[in-house]
Amino acid sequence: MSSVLTKQSERLYSLDALRGFDMFWIMGAEDIFHNLNKATGSPVFGAIAEELTHPAWNGFHFYDLIFPLFLFMSGVATPFSVGRDREKGKTPNQLLGRVIKRGLLLVLIGVLYNNGLEIQPLSEIRFGSVLGRIGLAWMFANIIYLYTKERTQMICFAAILIGYWLLLAFNSAPGFPMGDLTMQGNFASYIDRSVLPGRLYLGIHDPEGLISTIPAIASGLLGILAGNFLKNGTMTPERKSLAMAILGVLFVGLAHVWDIVFPINKNLWTSSFAMNVGGYSLILLSLFYYIIDVLGYKKWAFFFKVIGSNSIFIYVSGRFIEWDFATNGFFKWLGQLAGDPYNAVLLAIAYVLVKWSVLYMMHEKKIFLRV
Repeated sequence: MSSVLTKQSERLYSLDALRGFDMFWIMGAEDIFHNLNKATGSPVFGAIAEELTHPAWNGFHFYDLIFPLFLFMSGVATPFSVGRDREKGKTPNQLLGRVIKRGLLLVLIGVLYNNGLEIQPLSEIRFGSVLGRIGLAWMFANIIYLYTKERTQMICFAAILIGYWLLLAFNSAPGFPMGDLTMQGNFASYIDRSVLPGRLYLGIHDPEGLISTIPAIASGLLGILAGNFLKNGTMTPERKSLAMAILGVLFVGLAHVWDIVFPINKNLWTSSFAMNVGGYSLILLSLFYYIIDVLGYKKWAFFFKVIGSNSIFIYVSGRFIEWDFATNGFFKWLGQLAGDPYNAVLLAIAYVLVKWSVLYMMHEKKIFLRV
């Protein structure tokens, strides 16, 4: 068994691996299973492919976990980064500027990712984005972390989720009954339509809108609490893993109870959704932490660690790099040899491997895109 966190500031190998596992699914792995489903007609691949889609409105698929899991992990890293600077004697006020700068920089990168480097009318620009939500939620969660104790952070976590529930339960868009949670009638989308400049992703609703970013702060806070528990908790590493897994199961259970009155909905980042994905995030973190950092089985996770070490790069690269061109340039012959229906499967695998090869070279050269 390997030692775990022999230095308090040591980076968790499992955190990079889990981040890579998360990004693996949106860097092309989902297409492998969608194409396998088309090629085989297998009910197993069909079920997996279904999980790699988003429900139209209410409900939950595995694919809904990818975004909040990344935000959760950003929070987990806080006690090992911002917390390390606090231990060196830096005050919250000294760190506040850095936290705000990083958060707003992610918002800016998100706007560039959405719209490209192109001059457009304000009405055509989409300001809501995945990176923007991560930036804002991480920023506010870190501000809470800087200026409060752990107990207060727990209270803030609960207050945000309960407060957001009450906000949507006792309000609605004009002309709709109180507590309406349809795309047209919910209060969060109505406020976004009223105050956000530019265009919304779905015209009348943006899944990365302003108001639904509020409960995402709780997702970041949960990650911070988990990271602090791993870094400073007095339990043995084995018990930490078990405790996180048990808490994760409880969160998922509570989420499904809450779902009865406040549906699990990624588009609105409902409080039940935040609890549900928070629970699964805790379970996955406990599993990766136990296998990698406690038991010491790291070699299998290197594939994912390479991805996780440059997660921001691989996410934004799709907007500025033509990965399909590179894949076809190197491997189109392979698809031609295979023929229908498995050519699409092989090219989807090749697409992921081309991306991973670039990430591997960056990893070996110690080139990391940090924000």
